[in-house]
Amino acid sequence: MRFLTLVISILMFTSCTKNITAIAHIKGLNSNPLNGVATFVEEDGFVKLVVEIRGADTKKLAIHIHEFGDCKSKDGSSAGGHWNPTNENHGKWGTLPFHNGDVGNINIDNNGNGSLVMKDHFKRWSISNPGNTNIVGRAIIIHSGIDDYTSQPSGSAGPRIGCGVIE
Repeated sequence: MRFLTLVISILMFTSCTKNITAIAHIKGLNSNPLNGVATFVEEDGFVKLVVEIRGADTKKLAIHIHEFGDCKSKDGSSAGGHWNPTNENHGKWGTLPFHNGDVGNINIDNNGNGSLVMKDHFKRWSISNPGNTNIVGRAIIIHSGIDDYTSQPSGSAGPRIGCGVIE
């Protein structure tokens, strides 16, 4: 009986899915009132991103993952360029070519709030894998304009108005 209980316990333990989470607290740059949270959840090898933005003053904003988790500069330039470990052209997520950092645009409502939910079906992001797909230690950047998905290297998305380090 003990052996059966042990076997059942092991099977239950190993069949449990472990979620790993990384969070970026987004703050406005250069006195911009924008703020929000980007939450990444890794489950079964896939990463889901949920972004909530508040205090925006336009109908749509571009969002990208940038190379360095550094939001110290007033203009967000310390975060570097788009995260692009595969050295591909900028584009729309899911339509080749595209950067690993090409998240897209967030629709903003009349109250200045916006949200975005997406899942990385391409396995370009990870939290638990220490390789070049790891998003931890990078930055989420919110731009003042929209991503046109074609202009190189950043989609002509405008100045950086919000930044958060993914931890």
